[in-house]
Amino acid sequence: MRIFALVVMLTLAAAAPASADSRLTWPLHPRPAVLRHFDAPSPNWQPGHRGVDLAGTIGQTVHAAGPGTVVFAGELAGRPLVSVAHPGGLRTTYEPVRPVVGRGQSVAAGTPIGTLMAGHVGCAATACLHWGAMWGPASRADYVDPLGLVTTTPIRLKPVG
Repeated sequence: MRIFALVVMLTLAAAAPASADSRLTWPLHPRPAVLRHFDAPSPNWQPGHRGVDLAGTIGQTVHAAGPGTVVFAGELAGRPLVSVAHPGGLRTTYEPVRPVVGRGQSVAAGTPIGTLMAGHVGCAATACLHWGAMWGPASRADYVDPLGLVTTTPIRLKPVG
């Protein structure tokens, strides 16, 4: 039992944000419907869905899911997006979003970071926010399901093995 408890503690420490009170909030208000779930690629360079697609409306305000620093706000490969680095090494991305923040700007959880635009490829809705999360630098990122980091998501421990 002690080994199980140690494995659980190490797993939570590696998978959780820097502190328990730094869990994420929903980037769209009110809480949106999830239209497409996270589908982790294995290995990381294989096809997959490295985030979740949330139903929204064109022009809807997109909020920072947690406190951090804007590390990118603009177009990347023809897609408008915002990326926020959070304490502890987590980075969240939001697209397609017309930014109202700039690189280097500090944001609090809930700070408006942009407005949702139409045109997210692969989403059936007219306006769909692709919300991603990753640990570590983008070149070696470990993608994680952002829904597992939201404050309203209950934490369930499962046996290892």
